[in-house]
Amino acid sequence: MNLGLEGKKAIVTAASRGLGKAVALQLAEEGVELAICARGIESLQRIEEEIQRAGGRVFSAPADVSDEKSIKDFVALAAERLGAIDILVNNAGGPKPGRFADLSKADWENAFNLTFMSVVRLCNEVVPHMRKRGSGRIINLSSLSVKQPLEGLISSNSVRLAVAGLAKTLADELAAENITVNTVCPGFTLTDRLKEYMATIAKRENSSVDEVMKSFAAKSPMRRLAEPQDVADVVVFLASERASYLTGLCIPVDGGTSRTY
Repeated sequence: MNLGLEGKKAIVTAASRGLGKAVALQLAEEGVELAICARGIESLQRIEEEIQRAGGRVFSAPADVSDEKSIKDFVALAAERLGAIDILVNNAGGPKPGRFADLSKADWENAFNLTFMSVVRLCNEVVPHMRKRGSGRIINLSSLSVKQPLEGLISSNSVRLAVAGLAKTLADELAAENITVNTVCPGFTLTDRLKEYMATIAKRENSSVDEVMKSFAAKSPMRRLAEPQDVADVVVFLASERASYLTGLCIPVDGGTSRTY
């Protein structure tokens, strides 16, 4: 299937590892020219070099999506270097895990700024470029917690719902301009972040990471954790011309774990 992505221009944030990395690599494979950012410069440069060795077109720049000026500067640079912006993949590391009593006021403010305001600010900067093109694709990488609250992740459960509400409403507002807005909600996916989270649980429960991993996998009807590529494939399809009539969706990629329709 020809996805019609050859020559498109995309921004992928938090692309140095995990889901952002997987999405960037898959978009590059489809012929998309990329602007990628992350806070970790060395890991970001490694991804840039990996894409370039495979023949992809990419440039990277350090950026912190929790900082408004950093976002403005990065998007301006991306637009200058790429010449246009067709696709925006909003991605960021998740907020601090914990129960209600574990989180401070600062933790809540950081969660809101990182997870919600980053999407607002990135869309503010990118949508005008998409309007100039007469089309665009915005895909938010979120979490299963939008569909089903997860224990010990109260800030994620709360703030990611705001992103889903924003995306649904923005999809309505931009649909007539051929700009689609969708949200992808991964379940338990084998990223470094999940491994770190499982290590925290293992320590708290005096268990092993392997035992925690098995318990997570058992929650899925498919009895396995997702690979980053499973999520990236869905994101790339939503970014493509083949998904031109899909907007306002909140799609779980969780092996059937969420119990909603």
